[in-house]
Amino acid sequence: MSFAKINQRTVAYRLLGDTDKPLLVLAHPLGMTQAVWDDMLPALMGKFRVLTWDLPGHGASSAWPADAGDITPENLAQEALALARVAGTTRFHFAGTSIGGAIGQQLVAKHSDSLLSATLTNTGAVIGTPEAWNLRAANVRERGLTAMAGDIVPRWFGPIACQEQPALLDGWKVIMGRGDDNSYALLCEMLGRADFRESLLNRGVPLLLIGGSDDLATPPESLKALAQACGTGDPVILEGVGHVPSVECPARLTELLLKHLS
Repeated sequence: MSFAKINQRTVAYRLLGDTDKPLLVLAHPLGMTQAVWDDMLPALMGKFRVLTWDLPGHGASSAWPADAGDITPENLAQEALALARVAGTTRFHFAGTSIGGAIGQQLVAKHSDSLLSATLTNTGAVIGTPEAWNLRAANVRERGLTAMAGDIVPRWFGPIACQEQPALLDGWKVIMGRGDDNSYALLCEMLGRADFRESLLNRGVPLLLIGGSDDLATPPESLKALAQACGTGDPVILEGVGHVPSVECPARLTELLLKHLS
């Protein structure tokens, strides 16, 4: 684990692999940490230098400052760009899940010259509704992430992963509960405002879209609508998979990612 100061915040990241390989930046889902990529790292590092990081108030990254205002997709895209510079490059491959996919969409829309490719999983040009996200933000500020994790974490995973990994839900409830309440709430409110439907066409970035058949948060229809907004091919829908394929089927996601990046 390494740490960087970005806009007066401490950001926790890992930079793994040989310096002569192209950089692949990975962005994790809301409420989780960069650990979601762990099972994919050995295979990815055979061909790429890999950078993962923790979002504000997640994992080992510091909380969003109380006096810093709202979090925007551009704030998070700038973190990715800054970390790429730490790795010694201004051009990289990107893959992100859920809110990580929203960061990817911001990069595609506003920083396409920095992207060699983008893989967006379990996300959407619009995710949910402002009302639902604002309600969740209010509940988190009132009740706290530890109390809310019991309601939220079971929505992340499909039944197959839960059956094969009996401790999966409990483990991620612990991790989510350790996050910063206000940072999480601000990210919820950001997702309620985010709308990329008119900003993704003709950006010249090779795109791969992936979803899960059992994803409750961003169902296959969300990925299909995103494909239309991007003007790209149909998404790959993974059967029996929920919202976090890097945890539920890391080998399959790695296979798809390596094929796309090759």
